[in-house]
Amino acid sequence: MPVAAVSEYKFPMNDAVEKFHGNQLLFVGWDKHLMFYGTAAYPLPPAMKFSDLFAGPLAMSYSQHPDFEKIDWSKVTWLKGNQPWKPDYDKTLAENGLVHQDCLRFQTPGLDGMFGINF
Repeated sequence: MPVAAVSEYKFPMNDAVEKFHGNQLLFVGWDKHLMFYGTAAYPLPPAMKFSDLFAGPLAMSYSQHPDFEKIDWSKVTWLKGNQPWKPDYDKTLAENGLVHQDCLRFQTPGLDGMFGINF
């Protein structure tokens, strides 16, 4: 992640891709579900199939929310860097163009959090 510093930045980056043993950090957040205060960070292999996120890392983070089991992944919309983005669920993270420290958000139409108040 780039650093904006007043003076020259002379320190090694502690979150550089080289520190993750072949994995890359992927940040993922679920819009309108503020029971989770922000994005979750996952160190994932670039060769991981995108759809493996659903039952793996995303389920580990979000399955405690009652809306999670209602998600129809075919209707989910995605944002990458705040821009609309359409992943190919059958391709790997790398084949989908995801790189170290990319940030994704997913939106689940009709699921607006507990009590419909984005929680």
